[in-house]
Amino acid sequence: MSAGWTAKTTAIFSSPRSRRWVDLFGPFIGLAAVIVVFLLISDSPRQFLSPANLRIVFAQTVIVAIGAIGMTVIIISAGIDLSVGAIIALSSVITALALQHGWPATAAIGAGIAVGGLVGLINGLAITQLGVVPFIATLGTMGIARGFAKFFANQQTVNPPATWINELAVSFPEKTWMLVAPGVWIAAILAILMGVVLKRTVFGRQVFAIGSNESAAKACGIRVDRLKLWIYSLGGLFFGLAGVMQMSRLRQGDPTVAIGVELDVIAAVVIGGGSLNGGEGSVLGAMIGALIMAFLRNGCVQMGWANYVQEIIIGAIIVLAVALDRYRSKALQS
Repeated sequence: MSAGWTAKTTAIFSSPRSRRWVDLFGPFIGLAAVIVVFLLISDSPRQFLSPANLRIVFAQTVIVAIGAIGMTVIIISAGIDLSVGAIIALSSVITALALQHGWPATAAIGAGIAVGGLVGLINGLAITQLGVVPFIATLGTMGIARGFAKFFANQQTVNPPATWINELAVSFPEKTWMLVAPGVWIAAILAILMGVVLKRTVFGRQVFAIGSNESAAKACGIRVDRLKLWIYSLGGLFFGLAGVMQMSRLRQGDPTVAIGVELDVIAAVVIGGGSLNGGEGSVLGAMIGALIMAFLRNGCVQMGWANYVQEIIIGAIIVLAVALDRYRSKALQS
């Protein structure tokens, strides 16, 4: 029985047509399963899927979703970035400090995003010029970025004056015709744009190429090191924007926020069909993965479960998602 089941499962993953169906609908099935489970165990199912709660879930998805867009590009290229949470904290502090010093809101946002891009560029330089593997390089910059966030904030929260930035990540926007937070629309537009870039441009095809086989990509004339600089810098820009959204949600810059967010972001990409081996992934899948993470956390809160229960569940899902990714890769190789 076990051998027969394994053979059938391997056939599902190895068949190109079946694999496309699994990659396309797998994340949606996972999202539906999470929603159904909480509907069944919840004392008030209507509350869980009420318009008000859905707005809250979408607003809570924004930071992870924007981060997942940048992480998708990095993971497709067979890379990883563990500095996401630290970049978010640093960017939120820089944005708040810029506002505190009288900068226009647009300039403050630009400063927060630019800082994220700078850290991403440093990651890329460490990987390509110093030969440090992405895991270690970004682990190092995680500490550096977090340290600079605390330094610039003088180890305390930064409280900027109120601006329209505060409305980007609110659960219930003042303009009711928007339905959801402005940040949700920004994330959706960016996801569509990056989806097109990855599928329809030379840059996107090269990202998939180096993730699938870096040596072959080099043989085809792709300047891999330069491309990695662009990839990590682009990822940093998205992480910086996520930091701006973090500042908007809290209405202050906090150097201690977003600890562990990198796990949610990576999990969203992997749950959405991205492979840690590189060469696979989609922005749409990452967005569904981000929604799964948001519904999980929201459902746990609705059930009144302690925070440590949420962490256990999220950790187990990350392990299962990576295990499934490994199994799928082995099935394809057999």
